[in-house]
Amino acid sequence: MSSAPVDAAGMPRTAWHPASWRDRPAAQQPQWPDQASLDQVRKTLAGLPPLVFAGEARQLQAQLAEAAAGRAFVLQAGDCAESFDDMSADNIRDKLKVILQMAVVLAFSAGVPTVKIGRIAGQFAKPRSSSTEVVDDVELPSFRGHMVNDASFSEDSRAADAERLVRAYHQSASTLNLLRAFTKGGYADLRQVHVWNQEFIAASPEGRRYERVADGIDSALRFMAACGVSTDAPELHQVDFYTSHEALVLDYEEALTREDSITGQWYDCSAHMLWIGERTRQLDGAHVEFMRGIKNPLGCKLGPTASPAEVLELCEVLNPDRIPGRLTLISRMGAEKVSDVLPPLLAAVRDAGHPVLWECDPMHGNTYTTAGGRKTRHFEDVMAEIDHYFTAHAKAGTWPGGIHVEITGDDVTECVGGAEAISDDDLELRYETMCDPRLNGPQSLELAFRLAERLSD
Repeated sequence: MSSAPVDAAGMPRTAWHPASWRDRPAAQQPQWPDQASLDQVRKTLAGLPPLVFAGEARQLQAQLAEAAAGRAFVLQAGDCAESFDDMSADNIRDKLKVILQMAVVLAFSAGVPTVKIGRIAGQFAKPRSSSTEVVDDVELPSFRGHMVNDASFSEDSRAADAERLVRAYHQSASTLNLLRAFTKGGYADLRQVHVWNQEFIAASPEGRRYERVADGIDSALRFMAACGVSTDAPELHQVDFYTSHEALVLDYEEALTREDSITGQWYDCSAHMLWIGERTRQLDGAHVEFMRGIKNPLGCKLGPTASPAEVLELCEVLNPDRIPGRLTLISRMGAEKVSDVLPPLLAAVRDAGHPVLWECDPMHGNTYTTAGGRKTRHFEDVMAEIDHYFTAHAKAGTWPGGIHVEITGDDVTECVGGAEAISDDDLELRYETMCDPRLNGPQSLELAFRLAERLSD
């Protein structure tokens, strides 16, 4: 057991409780105009059933511990920001379909299980670089996700509305119901997922490049049948699927934090896994304070300014007992910086003996704005960051345990490049994201097959 956690000034932290974050500076919080309304919403949320259960979070942590030890690989994927306006069974199904397809390819190539975690059923809030936005000389609060306000540029739309927290809860509950039905009701059948991947390869301009992986999966399925392994076994048509989101709006997270009746420990029951963003990982800040006390698996984003000393302090505060699977460090450096910034962090954490899981977020460090004013990411930059991430881990002797990507099952044109050769001019065709650009379905699968090549090296 390590010593008691300390804050950034080296002073011991006080006893944790779900509201202890309120004594710390809280970045990126909405400016709620009506405190009485917020208090009533928090009371309402606190009386609603949990969205997930402590036992499910412990199950995920056990699987993440396997990934931290090099015996599994993590695929964390989903929307940049979920929308209140785009909630349908088809939308959820199509997103899940792409994640399942990616997971099968990665599991076959890595030779280890793929832990599947969605950015879904709670990813309704986004941090912003500025608290306000100016359009035609009019300045209004920035859009912070549908949990807080609306993207429409008007004074009423941009006002923070606490009632949206309750709507986010109910949409998350509906999404979780569908996810559980799909993943346990036969939609995730391995044979069907493999057929989908074969269809992708047949339609892709780069399809021939990926035939080797698909043929290998096909051979494996035939071998199992020849050996008498039943393809009707539950393991082949059901999967475990977990939810995650950035724990950004702390009033929402606190209200859904419950004491587990079995262990007496506190769990944030809004999702199985929560993460701290690059903009809110201050050691003396409210987000680190809140997250250190809940027992869910945690993630923390690390951008190009992260130093070895900062990362080691975060490890000590967020996982002082060094529990495997408890803490995931998610690098998001940018393709041009990861080779310089990541290796010292890997070495420091490795040498200190922290049992962390490493993931690569190759999206956020590679965003740029086109001449036409659209935010986008180039597919080859995304792949380059993944490649440099793998190289850094190989040199450090550590396991590159997963990827964290923003994707959609919709046929959007938000990221340029890929086999479809989407150009800057094509972005206007179907640019639908509310915030950051996402890989579309074919680009997501191309990423999985390209990554499979690296995993099988």
